[in-house]
Amino acid sequence: MTLDKSALRWGASILAVALLAGGTGYWAGHRQAPQSEATTPAGAGKVLYWYDPMFPNQKFDKPGKSPFMDMQLVPRYADGGSAGAAPTVAVDPAARQSLGLRVVAAKMGSLASALEVTGTIDFNQRDVAVIQARSGGFVSRVYARAPGDVVRAGAPIADLLLPEWGGAQTEYLSVRRLGKPDLTAAARQRLRLMGMSDGLIASVERSGRPNGVVTITTPISGTIQTLDARAGVTLAMGQTLAQVSGLGTVWLNAAVPEARAGDVRVGQNASTTLAGFPGERFAGRVIAILPTTQADSRTLTVRIELPNRDGRLRPGMFASVALGGDAKPALLVPSEAVIRTGRRTLVMLAAGDGRYHPAEVRIGREAGGETEILAGLSPGENVVVSGQFLIDSEASLSGIEARPIGGGAASATIAAPASKATLYETTGKIERITANSVTLSHEPVPALDWPAMTMTFALANPGIARGFKAGDRVRFGFDRPPAGPTLRHMAKVAGQ
Repeated sequence: MTLDKSALRWGASILAVALLAGGTGYWAGHRQAPQSEATTPAGAGKVLYWYDPMFPNQKFDKPGKSPFMDMQLVPRYADGGSAGAAPTVAVDPAARQSLGLRVVAAKMGSLASALEVTGTIDFNQRDVAVIQARSGGFVSRVYARAPGDVVRAGAPIADLLLPEWGGAQTEYLSVRRLGKPDLTAAARQRLRLMGMSDGLIASVERSGRPNGVVTITTPISGTIQTLDARAGVTLAMGQTLAQVSGLGTVWLNAAVPEARAGDVRVGQNASTTLAGFPGERFAGRVIAILPTTQADSRTLTVRIELPNRDGRLRPGMFASVALGGDAKPALLVPSEAVIRTGRRTLVMLAAGDGRYHPAEVRIGREAGGETEILAGLSPGENVVVSGQFLIDSEASLSGIEARPIGGGAASATIAAPASKATLYETTGKIERITANSVTLSHEPVPALDWPAMTMTFALANPGIARGFKAGDRVRFGFDRPPAGPTLRHMAKVAGQ
């Protein structure tokens, strides 16, 4: 009985092992099938070559691990493009819809060189009246004035007692009674030279009595800036009693970035808005561009004159000003279509049938959501204005060269070397040195969109590595010929 139970146990164990082995084999077979199918994507064409995504210009005729990076090579499939056409990025309709790709044609249009800046209202420093005593004397009376008061032309400021003027008027009256025209004219001229007005002299002649008390009035309308006239104060000749600034016109001192200095000129029209008067615009004109630049803000001061007939514009008010320019014809694209890499400016061209390729452009003015294209694009060419950054990333990984400015389509041969190799520089630490190569852990290379990584560079000249050892921190320059990244120069980082 015990033997039978043991036999049954052994039989059950053998059956369980057999079932487990069969299930494992079945699972492994089904597990491997998708992987083998995934090596060649559905609908993909013939494999043209394999490449390292970090070095797309280097081709390999079989799969394997990249000699530059610790990663597998990626296949490049034939996509049906014509042999002589420029390489492009192909995006199928479903992907275009999910990415929300939008295409707009470059067109000719007018772009006004409008410049939006801010500024502050100030007094017109050319419209200032300085009121002084023409002779020594005393302040006999002051009127109810104070700094900041707004006065009209002819408003009295103070009454002055001028003994010297009284004595001169008495002598004039005595000479006038002699009845000698030549002496009378000379005495009258003396009164004028002392600063008396023709009206005051005529008043003395009519009354026949000297008038040594003179009322000083303001010659212009405006606001009193300073007031030094006080009752009983002794005055000297030429002493300032008050200063009045006119309000008929005001200045707007606008801060213009020095980078836009070429867009401003004397005589240019300006349109101003203020928070205190919403929906209202004040027209003015540029009367001066000051010769100095503010060192802290890197702006230059542009002086704009604004009419202020009703006195609503008050010095100290903050204003926004639009400096208008003449509208000029230009080739325009939406500003969102422009890709600025820091090293160059690109747009992504739509070639039709879901194919796209980058083109380098030179841009000019920008206003109203549109950017002027100075070179690199023709009217009617279609540019991508939404989703272009994803296409640009794919183009960079695929090694697709951008169409140069002034040239036709980019070269159809991906590996075609440039006429002059571009030298890239960064810093890093030497990990290993051989007779023909140097392995470096380097910092990012923004010009190539490379992250920080460890990679091997061929030596253009074995002497470049002479005197260096593993662990040295260096600054180096390299280019990317078809043979792979090649070190051109290397120097130790200062302080090491």
